Amino acid sequence: MDDGRKKQGLVITNSLTGKKEPFQPIHPPQVRMYVCGPTVYDDPHIGHIRGAFVFDMIRKYLRHKKFEVKFIRNVTDIDDKIIEKARSEESEENLKQACERVTLKYTNAYHGALEKLAIDPPDEEPKATEQIPKMIEMIQHLIGKGMAYAAEGNVYLSVNRFKEYGKLSHQNPEQLIKGHRMEPGPGKKDPLDFALWKNAKEDEPWWESPWGRGRPGWHIECSVMSQAGFGETLDIHGGGVDLVFPHHENEIAQSEAAWEKPFASYWLHNGLLTVEGQKMSKSVGNVVGVKEILEKGYHPDDLKFFFLRSHYRSPVDFSWQRLNDAKQNRISFEIFFTRCEQSLAERNVQLTDDVLKSKERFESAMDDDFNTPRALAVLFEMLQCGYIYLASGKISGALEIKEELRELKEILGLSPTPQHFGNLPSAVKTLIAKRDELRKAKDFQAADRIRKQLDEMGYIIEDGEKDSTWRTKQ
Repeated sequence: MDDGRKKQGLVITNSLTGKKEPFQPIHPPQVRMYVCGPTVYDDPHIGHIRGAFVFDMIRKYLRHKKFEVKFIRNVTDIDDKIIEKARSEESEENLKQACERVTLKYTNAYHGALEKLAIDPPDEEPKATEQIPKMIEMIQHLIGKGMAYAAEGNVYLSVNRFKEYGKLSHQNPEQLIKGHRMEPGPGKKDPLDFALWKNAKEDEPWWESPWGRGRPGWHIECSVMSQAGFGETLDIHGGGVDLVFPHHENEIAQSEAAWEKPFASYWLHNGLLTVEGQKMSKSVGNVVGVKEILEKGYHPDDLKFFFLRSHYRSPVDFSWQRLNDAKQNRISFEIFFTRCEQSLAERNVQLTDDVLKSKERFESAMDDDFNTPRALAVLFEMLQCGYIYLASGKISGALEIKEELRELKEILGLSPTPQHFGNLPSAVKTLIAKRDELRKAKDFQAADRIRKQLDEMGYIIEDGEKDSTWRTKQ
């Protein structure tokens, strides 16, 4: 099983440098991790969930490595899309109240989806509208330093005053102007300048400011919320790769212009998700929601296995067939765990050298920029070995592997044990025992009739050499 790789510490691909770098937090063992969260104007889909799962998995692994992780993920609860959603819904409320109702509804939907999928919440979850006074203070500070200017009730950052602009996206200003659509704005001096404060349009939600009634720009929110939570340079700033420009690039510009120190040591970005080669879009009709997946009877781990089979930085293409393949991965583990649970062997076992080496190989994979495809490969090798032990009657060895798999699965955010254990009804126990007797008597036709009866009752029977095990349908 030795893959020849030398043991090393954790290395992370830093989007800022484009290289793998040893992970060295500023104040070990403390790790400050901030991730851009949802803009809450619609039901969550599996693209949103991939990002949430990725950074929860990263947090779990860092904690496994004995780091003390504080994880903050924000909620953007004021935005053009939220206002548009509120306008589109018939309501007697004023627009600000309608926006509050929209954000509450979809924040709850996002939380509900994560809870159903057993993805842990962040340690803190600030909302943009809770930090507006601090945003105004930061904007005033930038104006005082000559890094920002007011124009027609708006405030913009002077991008040309920040000489390192483009260092995250690895493009110079000219390339950025040619390659991206620049957001228009009244009074802007340069196409790359971006809004720190927006003058309120008619009926829009607004807050009082030195520049008149308005609301914060999108980018200023995360700088202020991360600063409020941590107060200094972040160890890790994360988000989807689609946020590199302009959002994260602009966060760096305004934050480092204001505080004159690095905003984050490591920038991590998860790849985007498509559906059968296409971007998810309501107009195309290919948006896959969490509710749809669960209503079709899939287990949360089916979706998680699907995510883990690709490296977090890679794009991933969803199809129902790929989800079914991931489901079979999950079922393979559950069958093995179920058989182990139903064995009568001694449970007090010691780890063998082979299992310990597998754990080392798992950690080697995860230390290499959280390489979950390699880590899963190790788990499947362990699973195969466990099945061999079961088939050869080495139950203690199988139980040993099961206990190690339980721990490693949990590190990846997977359910540590099957969800289908429980006490069998007496009628089911009687049928299983009767079927075992029929098999021993070689009356396989009658035994098969009982199998079909148990299947209709929701129980799947797995036959071994000596007896059978059961599990409920997945």
